[in-house]
Amino acid sequence: MKADLHAHTHFSRDALTSVETFVRRYRRAGIDCVAVSDHNNIDGALAVRESATFRVIIAEEIRSTEGEIIGLFLQESVPKRLTPEDTVRAIREQGGLVLVPHPYDRMRRSVLREEALLRILPQVDIIEVFNSRTTLQGDLDRSRRLAEEHHKLMSAATDAHTPWEIGLAYTEMPPFEGPGDFLVALGKGKIVGRRCFIGFHLLSTWAKLKWRLHLGRRIAK
Repeated sequence: MKADLHAHTHFSRDALTSVETFVRRYRRAGIDCVAVSDHNNIDGALAVRESATFRVIIAEEIRSTEGEIIGLFLQESVPKRLTPEDTVRAIREQGGLVLVPHPYDRMRRSVLREEALLRILPQVDIIEVFNSRTTLQGDLDRSRRLAEEHHKLMSAATDAHTPWEIGLAYTEMPPFEGPGDFLVALGKGKIVGRRCFIGFHLLSTWAKLKWRLHLGRRIAK
């Protein structure tokens, strides 16, 4: 099966993909499983699960005090601005798995700081070693070396924030049932991916600006 383990709907402020478009595009791309990982909420994941014909993993890209961490197989949202250790603990308490997205990406301010990454590394299940939005190949190579040196499972993802990124990357893996079975299947997985056009980052900036303008209009009323 093809699994994209990190993607966003418009429930993320910097994303443009509606739930309806998200479902349609992933179905068209032939992706069998998606971890819907909106920023600091699981609302998009729950909405996608209502109408998707593919498998949906309820996930969240959580902004800790030292950078972003993804929780997979969540039952409820994890609050933002916890320490990395408390973020991991909150994921674990609900039976979730811990994934570190885009480590070492020098173009992102939200990346988990290296010292924090090394502190929580024993509790990390998965390292994202391919992200279509990571611009520099050296950053991807460094992520893979980290996973290999510490014997961590590896994943690939689009990190799609727009419809046009969907299908660019995925992890090819055997079918699975639950979180434990998922880890076994991921261990047999294959990384597949292409980087996206760098201009899509500008669309994310535009999406954030659009959200702020909309919020400003609501406050003005």
